[in-house]
Amino acid sequence: MTNYNELTNYIKKNIDIDDNDLKIVLSHFKTIKKSKNETLLSNGKNSQVSYFVNKGCLRLFYLDEEGKDVTRYIAFENQFATEFVSFITNQPAQESIQVIENSELLYITHEDFRHLMKIIPKWKDFYNTYLEKAYVNNSKRLISFTTLNASERYKQLFQINPNIVKRLPNKIVASYINISQETLSRIKSKFYYKGK
Repeated sequence: MTNYNELTNYIKKNIDIDDNDLKIVLSHFKTIKKSKNETLLSNGKNSQVSYFVNKGCLRLFYLDEEGKDVTRYIAFENQFATEFVSFITNQPAQESIQVIENSELLYITHEDFRHLMKIIPKWKDFYNTYLEKAYVNNSKRLISFTTLNASERYKQLFQINPNIVKRLPNKIVASYINISQETLSRIKSKFYYKGK
């Protein structure tokens, strides 16, 4: 049986919600288990689902003009993963969602998400907080690409989210901080040689 404790804690950290409303919110989340390398969403398909990672890891990625795989977002335990543009606009997704580790997920449909906002005012607060955090994270990452060199980006990543470095293969880490795998290997060897 999938545990709702982590989702409960996550929601309570972000909004002040009473137990009755929380129970209603949780009732709209369904459970699903997915295996490593499965695709939850393909580019061009419509994304009407938001996922919460109970266990495992998901990534959102797209292909650039050269066909290169670019990782935009990685979600580990206690994080949401949503292809927001498609989720909000109901248009085909420009990104794909891939399962990186065997994962236990909770998910909610766009329809249920919107329904909760109508019946539980606090859920609107949750959505606003969610959007704000996503915007801040994306902005910080974009700025780092133009203000930090490859080594600085890796060091910042290790400080902010060491799980990405420790749990994921070099190919994904490199695509997340927008450098080549060769450059990443050189940086990692120097980084660990110096003892971080």
